[in-house]
Amino acid sequence: MSEETVTLWRPVGPEELELIRRSGMRAFPPRLPEQPIFYPVTTEDYAIKIARDWNVPASGSGFVTRFEVARTYLDAYAPQDAGGRDHREYWIPAEALDDFNAAIRGPIEITHRFP
Repeated sequence: MSEETVTLWRPVGPEELELIRRSGMRAFPPRLPEQPIFYPVTTEDYAIKIARDWNVPASGSGFVTRFEVARTYLDAYAPQDAGGRDHREYWIPAEALDDFNAAIRGPIEITHRFP
């Protein structure tokens, strides 16, 4: 029996993407002190909107990543409404990011690039 997973997305800028690449596309980097929460999102459309509308102006480019997370891990967290049912995200405390990364199944993939 294979483990059930949930597909999530994460919009990132070029610096975060470089750190993901350094992990072998297997983990997200630790949060900065001013980033107490890690926010993976539940739909690709929402991730595209953030990458295009926020990451590009902030850092010159934006990327959408897609990855699978073990459902048993995510069951401890409820998706949060961030402005409508199409804008849902998980709020993972920064101190839980190592455990989150350990629950990722397979590689982190880039699905969209916004130069």
